[in-house]
Amino acid sequence: MPDLAVLSLKKATWREWLGLAAGLLALVALFLPWTTLTASRPEIEDVLRTLPATDVTRDAWRSGFLAWAPLFLLFLPGLAVVLFGRVDAVRRAGLPHLWLMAAIGALLLMVLGWTTLDWQFDADQRGILSAAGIEIGTGLGRYLGLVAAVVSVVVAFLDVRVLRAETRTRRP
Repeated sequence: MPDLAVLSLKKATWREWLGLAAGLLALVALFLPWTTLTASRPEIEDVLRTLPATDVTRDAWRSGFLAWAPLFLLFLPGLAVVLFGRVDAVRRAGLPHLWLMAAIGALLLMVLGWTTLDWQFDADQRGILSAAGIEIGTGLGRYLGLVAAVVSVVVAFLDVRVLRAETRTRRP
């Protein structure tokens, strides 16, 4: 019996490859700056520069569950659709729908993580940072993760539409 994954890779569509690309972009975003501390006053900015980089900039791993979990929700379905997206039984069983729901869930978790950005610091830390004029900001990784989520949602939606058209043409 031939290997289904190998056969599927040869037949993968541009939508499926784009889903994997979005997932890989999400994985790259895990290691980029996710949360940053900045100050508007030069003397405080100088102090921030003297601190270890890990105290001033956090990647997704150290920014909490709402940072790293959505990225895996993008990568795993992206990998699954490239490997199994052309296997008819898996596709008809709802793989594109699962991909769409995972991508929407990841996007919602990212938005929630964005709105609760300062919660990764406790109340005392937020008070000290605020009194010092230090702002909690977003890094490049957060933006790339958001782009990956939006791309994955759009492409998954298109794939669901294509599946719908495919199933309509198969009916007698």
